[in-house]
Amino acid sequence: MNKKECNEIKKLFTPANCAISRICGCYVDSEKNKKTELKEAFLSLPEEEAFKYFTIFRNGLSGTVGKNLLNMEFPLHTESEGGTQNFLLKLRDSELKDEALIEEFYDKIIANFDYGENYYIILIHCAYDIPAKATDGSEMFDASDYVYEFIQCTICPVKLSKAGLCYNSMTNAIENRIRDWLVEAPINSFLFPAFNDRNTDIHSLLFYAKNPEQLPDSLIDEVLGCGIPMSAKSQKETFQAIVEETLGENCDFETVKNIHENLSELVEETKDEPVPLTLDKYQVKKLLENNGASPEKLEEFEERYKDVENTPETSFVAANVVNTKTFEIKTPDVTIKVAPDKTYLVENRMIDGRPCIVIAINEHVEINGISCRPIAVQK
Repeated sequence: MNKKECNEIKKLFTPANCAISRICGCYVDSEKNKKTELKEAFLSLPEEEAFKYFTIFRNGLSGTVGKNLLNMEFPLHTESEGGTQNFLLKLRDSELKDEALIEEFYDKIIANFDYGENYYIILIHCAYDIPAKATDGSEMFDASDYVYEFIQCTICPVKLSKAGLCYNSMTNAIENRIRDWLVEAPINSFLFPAFNDRNTDIHSLLFYAKNPEQLPDSLIDEVLGCGIPMSAKSQKETFQAIVEETLGENCDFETVKNIHENLSELVEETKDEPVPLTLDKYQVKKLLENNGASPEKLEEFEERYKDVENTPETSFVAANVVNTKTFEIKTPDVTIKVAPDKTYLVENRMIDGRPCIVIAINEHVEINGISCRPIAVQK
């Protein structure tokens, strides 16, 4: 799913466009005990409660595609009878009216979600009458002929509100505030099936992680059955290692600066595209080849790339491997940060036989907030 498709589904979680038919929920304590459950038609909820649920469901589709929002595919074996994809498909097709299936789903989540605190599992069923698109991109609501039927599961922490004092209008006094258990924004969520190319894709799902560096591996592996993708941090570290090892002795200051500039330009050129720019094996190899990697190192690159997550199809989201907001240079004692469009101000030179980083400056220089002359006055 891309950004536009995520936004289209988020619009369904509003009062005007609500497509939610049924909601189920299970409150689980820190000891993995089911404390209370909810099963009812969504439109039967009080309006104020429904509004708060809308916010939770939209949060479960927020963030950046490729970082917080991860497209995952099901291995073929999960689609056979008894597989994880087959189970989710049955759950969706039941429209959340099969209590045995719902309880089995809760049990799977509880057994494989390691959290250690109270949390609330929310499961909804939706049916979206997809409007056709005119040639100008506008939606034709009277020309719909296809329904996207899906479920969304969100997992929200439930935490005790902070202790404090409050004003009690009934007694007209400042007194101790009653502490409540509050349902917070989701930390994980998934949408099944995926809404790819504005259509149902039962072979994929979209997974949300509030913290993409802390993916619930057991949940993804055992409940969803999907391959666990590299996190944004892992992508960056792996890409950096590939660059260092492939360039070898050619991994010098100017070469790495050129790679940063090349990637920053690519990200900038594609920033308005709904799908984030990704770099596959051949694009990474071409980037390294254009920046001085030797033929021998490029041959080693082929083998090295196969070892990345044990899959040669691994790709890197460009925005995950390059920082487009700053160009950072680190030495053991000094860190320099430069705007990405000002990298030309930084050079690597030999001065008096020593390698130095030289920064061109203008007439305005500040040190600890104090304006000073760039060059000391000769006395």
